[in-house]
Order: sequence, then structure tokens, then C-alpha cells
Amino acid sequence: MAPFPFLQRGSLSGLARQVSLTGYSPTLELSGLLPGIDNFRHDVFLSPTFAEVVRLHVQRLIAMYGSVEDLVAADAPQIPQIAPPSFLWGKGEPPQPVAKPGADPADFKRMLTDLMILALNWAKADGNLSLDLLARLAVIKLLRTELTAQYNGILERLRAKVAKYEGPRQANIPKGVEFRERCAAFQLAKGQLLRKASQELFQTLREVEKETLARMRRALFGGADHPAYPLLLNRLMFSEGGRDDSINAEHYVMLGNFERDPDRFSTLQEIARVFLASLELPVPEGQDHLDLDSLLSVPENAQELIAAGTPDESSPKGRAQKALLAAWTGTLERNGVMDHIIAAYEAAPLLAEYSPTIHAQQLKNALINRTERTRVERMLQEHTRFSPANFEAALRRLDNYRAADRAKSAGRFLRDFIRYHRDLRCLEVLNKALDTVHLISNQRLRDLSSINNTLYEFLLPQEQKPAEEKVVNHVILKADVRDSTTLTRTLMERGLNPASYFSLNFYDPVNKLLSTYLATKVFIEGDAVILALFGYEGRQEFPVARTCVMAREIISIVHAYNEKSREGGLPNLELGIGISFQDSAPMYLMDGNARIMISKALNESDRLSSCNKGARRSLADAESLFNVYSFKTVEDEDTGGNPDEFLMRYNVGGINMNGEAFRELQREISLQLHEVELPTLWGKGTIRIYSGLVPLGGGSFHRIVVREGRIPRIDASDFSVKSWTDRKYYEVCTNEAIYEYVEHHFTQVARTNP
Repeated sequence: MAPFPFLQRGSLSGLARQVSLTGYSPTLELSGLLPGIDNFRHDVFLSPTFAEVVRLHVQRLIAMYGSVEDLVAADAPQIPQIAPPSFLWGKGEPPQPVAKPGADPADFKRMLTDLMILALNWAKADGNLSLDLLARLAVIKLLRTELTAQYNGILERLRAKVAKYEGPRQANIPKGVEFRERCAAFQLAKGQLLRKASQELFQTLREVEKETLARMRRALFGGADHPAYPLLLNRLMFSEGGRDDSINAEHYVMLGNFERDPDRFSTLQEIARVFLASLELPVPEGQDHLDLDSLLSVPENAQELIAAGTPDESSPKGRAQKALLAAWTGTLERNGVMDHIIAAYEAAPLLAEYSPTIHAQQLKNALINRTERTRVERMLQEHTRFSPANFEAALRRLDNYRAADRAKSAGRFLRDFIRYHRDLRCLEVLNKALDTVHLISNQRLRDLSSINNTLYEFLLPQEQKPAEEKVVNHVILKADVRDSTTLTRTLMERGLNPASYFSLNFYDPVNKLLSTYLATKVFIEGDAVILALFGYEGRQEFPVARTCVMAREIISIVHAYNEKSREGGLPNLELGIGISFQDSAPMYLMDGNARIMISKALNESDRLSSCNKGARRSLADAESLFNVYSFKTVEDEDTGGNPDEFLMRYNVGGINMNGEAFRELQREISLQLHEVELPTLWGKGTIRIYSGLVPLGGGSFHRIVVREGRIPRIDASDFSVKSWTDRKYYEVCTNEAIYEYVEHHFTQVARTNP
């Protein structure tokens, strides 16, 4: 008789209507890339410096976990500590290389980050994210190769040392005995030490992704992340066919490995499929059948279906989940796998103490099989360093399992099994993608692929061929001090030095920013600073985005100094900043040895930084979250020429940018549009703001928010709006309230879509 006779096929179908399941089918496709010299795979040449650091780092990990570091360290080569690329440390002198023995883990992580950032920049410049995916796949393939190669290399060195002590006369020499024992232990622990080394590599990959790369992709490409990236951080990626008892026990659930085991993966997969099929779930629209494997690849389905073993019976859905949990538990019981599942969970904490001397599967089976238990107990007696206490405690817990405990374990198992099932499917897709990557390590093949223009080279900046830097565009920033004449007179009347006041509160702080933002000083006027940032051919340095961040910092610095000035009874500095982009290189004329820049962006930045005196008087007491406005008066009509010359501008403590700069900013980084209701000069209205993250190198990101405003036609006498034009102006917001709103929005989205 079935344990749950009241749950028939029809009733299960009815209960399943209370829940909503989703499916997932992993994919990883490289598009827009050329096939290599074999007409099938993509040829990739990775940085030789990075490859050498990978080799030494993997070697160090295997030696450390294999307890043979002393045998490897003796002939470890000297490798240089590579300075970070220029876009991470700015212009000026980079850190000097230092010779270091062996491989520092920090070198591996830093070079991995640098290489992946370069790949992302290349992908952004070419508009093809597959370039970044290709680089990630190449790194994974290199790590896999080196794990095997370095283990075999160390093993050969151990065998060579053992061979020196072979022969009748040397068989009992203590040193020879020691080497033989260490070599045997190294071979016995192969699976364990490779797993530990690979999991440390995996952890570094995950840290680099979390700390830098994920945010960098959002900054460059925005929106939802590409679905291929989770596949590139699969915990099973370095395991043998996705089967590793210790990884399964720690992160999923330990399953049987042999044909006779009732809890092997294929058997449990079929049990889960049959159970889902019995629910008679509806076929999604547009599909001709229900893909059970896709349902078994979404861990959240375990929560939705049976509340992961802990349903809340206070709602109809919770009661349905409890009944479905009972049916699922009954399915596992009838198929004779429930005891093996419980034993797998109880054996997991024992592995750290008893493995690898006692095999993981042997420990699990000993908890439910008397014959195997006798063998394990005998082994525990033979190895006096092991205490049987934890093993005996696990046996007692198994004896005390009740129906509720078994149901809870069944619910936990479904969640863990689905996670494992998903990652196995992802591993299959990842392996197929890795098969399409041809890692070039031969100079002849590298030359052949390069000549045919089919080679993808991911090199660190120090390894790239020097090329003449060609300026292709530039950005001009003008920071203009308001009422400098009045300010100078006020200071002099009080017996103070205007020159030192301007220098300490404005010029000196701005000068300190130049190297950080790769900016160049064009010239200083008496009451203004004009700076330039350049875009170079083949380089992704975000000149407009960097200019926007620098402008915000200039405004913040002046605000900070103003607070100190007020405390000392000194007058405030008031700025207006204009940013103009020109999609071409500037021209120069020579005045002796001095170069004088000629650029229409200079004139436009001057207009953008200006502030109409009438507008300033009229809006002096207006409360607004924004600092920049543009108006057209009804008295002024366009009479040809540049229509911007007829605009009335207000810019007090603000940053005004031209339309070309905004459009270039949209190309440089991903901007997300927000339409929000906020107070304006003419009452509450809908405001269009764009927000994005600017990568500044070294894992540093700064958010900028840009407002898009429409230019109104106004009556200059009272600033009342007569009509709205179709023309736009753009402000880089400086009010912290706007940034707090945007950060709050992203926090809410993150909570809604974890």
C-alpha cells in the first residue's frame, strides 16, 4: 500500500495549480567572432606574463595542499611584479617593477583583473560582448590546463627524487624512505589537493567578478547582465565531469557513484522528472511540450513547490505545498532512496575529519549499511588519530529521525538536487563553449593566425606593441568663478590677499585632480580654469564620463572650502562649469615654443559656464534641486548663426554640458533613464534624468546623474513660461538629494530582483 494513498494523480494536479514554476535552459554562444586557422575554433593568445603567473600560482597551490612546498621552492624562478596599466594609475610615474621569488597570489588576482578589464574595454569599443566572453573562456581553459600540468610536473619531480634512492644499497636510507612516503601521499591525495587548489582559483574568479567586473559591465553595457556570465562562475567548472563527493557534500548533496547505487544522479533525475510529470503542469505558451529539465534547473522552484521542506500551513498555498511535500517524500521513500539522502547529509560534516583516509561514499554507506559500518569502525580503530565520537553521533541522529525530519530532508534535497542539476547542465554548455576556444601557445601558429587576421590577443599593456597615440576627440571643461572682480575688491578692502585666496581655495585643489582624471591644463584666466581631456584611437578611457566626475569633484571641493571660509568670516567662491565635447582633435598654433589650442569647444564651454545677470537676480531666491537652466526670451528671435548665442543661461554651482557631450557619454557608459515627478521653477513636473556608473580604474566607480531639460520661451520680466521649445539642454546634477534618490531606486530594485 502506498504511504500516501489520498494523493492520487488527479489531486496532485489540482494542488499544483496553487504554485507557479519557471524554467531555465543555459546557453553560451559566441557571435560575431572569426573562426581560427582550423576553421572551427577561435584562436586566442593570452598574455605570456599572465600565463607565467598562472603557472607559478597553480604550482604553488598544488605544492601547498600537497605538502611539498620545500621541494618546489628550491628552484622557483624570479618573476617581475608587473606595474598596473596606465588607466588604473593615471599619468605620471607608475610603480617600479620588483623581482619576487615564486608567485604572489596578489599578482594573479591583480593581473586577472587587469586582463579582464582590458577585454571588457575591447568588447565595448567593438560593440561585441562575445570578445569578453571569449577572454573569460580562454582564462578558464588555461587554468584547467595548468591544474593538470602542474600536478603532473610536481609528481615527476618527486619521482625523480625517489629514483635517486632506488637500488639495494639505498633502499633503507632515511631520505629515500621519506621521499617515497611523500610521493605516495601526494598521489593518494590527488583528488583532494586538486579540488582545494581549484576551489581557491574559483574563489578568486568570483571575487574579481564581484569586486570589479560585474560593476564594470553594468557601467559599460547597463541593463540586465548577459545570461552567459553565470555559466562562467560554475562551481563545478574544475571538477572531473562535475562529480566530486566533497564539493557535492559541501555545496549540493552527495550522490552515489556506482551502477548499483540507488541514489546515483541518473536515477534521482528520473524520479524527479516522473514526480513533476505527475503534477500535469500546463505547457508554456509557444511550446509543444513541457521541458522537465528546464524546471529542474531553477532552485526557486523547490521553494515554490514544497517550500523547500518547511511549508507554512496558514494559507491555501502553504497547505498545498505541505501536501505536495508529503507526495514528494513518499516518492523518495517508495524508490528506496530516502535513507541514502539522509545519510548523505549526515556524512557531509564527517568528511573534514575522516577523508581521504576513509572514502566519502564509504562513510555515507556505513551510516545505513551494517557490513560497511563494520569496515569503517575497524578502520577507525586502526587509525588511532581518528576519534569515532562524531561517527557514532551521526548514527544516533539517524536513529532519531521521525516523519517530520524525513520530510524536511526531502524538501532540502529537492532544492539541493535542482541546484546541482542546474550546474551540471551549465557545465555541459560551458564545456562545449570551451571546445570552441583554441589557446595558442606556439609562435608559429600565432604568426599564422595573426597573418590571417583570425587571432584574438589579450595582452597586458606592457606587452602590447607601442603605437603612436592619435587624438580622435577631446572634451573641454571651463570652471568660471562668479563675480571675481567684486570678490577681489572685497578681499582687498579687508586687507586680505586675493591671489592666495584663489590659489588655496580653487587653483591648487583643481591641480591635484589632473593626474587622477588624465586631464591637461589648457590655460588659467584670472577667474577661470580651462582643462582638456583627450580621446585616443584604440583606447577606452571614457573622456566625457571622467570629465563629468571631475566637474562634480571640483564643485564638491569648492563647497568644502566655502564652509571653512564661512567659519573664518571670508566670502564664498561661486562656480559655474561648462563641458563641451568635440568629435575631432583640436588644432594648435605656435607662439614661440608654446602651443595655443584652437577649438570650437573652447568657445562653447565658455557659453555653457556663463550665467546671465538678470537670470541670476530673478532666480536668486528660487528653491530648486537643480543649478542649471536655459531660457529663450520672447523678445529674441533667431536671426541665423548659432542659436545658442541667443539663449539666456543660469548656472550657479552647476555643470552645463552640450548635447554632443551627452551623446558621447551615452556611447561611453550605460545610462538608465528615470522619469520622476519633482518640483521645478514652475511647479511640480516630470523630470527626465539619466544615471550611470563611471569606471575610474582600480575597482573604483562613481555615479553621475544627468538631467535633460527642455528650453522654455519666457517673458524676461517675470520669467513666466509662454511656450516650450523642442530644444534640450543638459545638466550634470550636483545636488546630493538627486543622487540619494537614484541610489534608493537601485537599492529597491536590487531587493525586488535579488
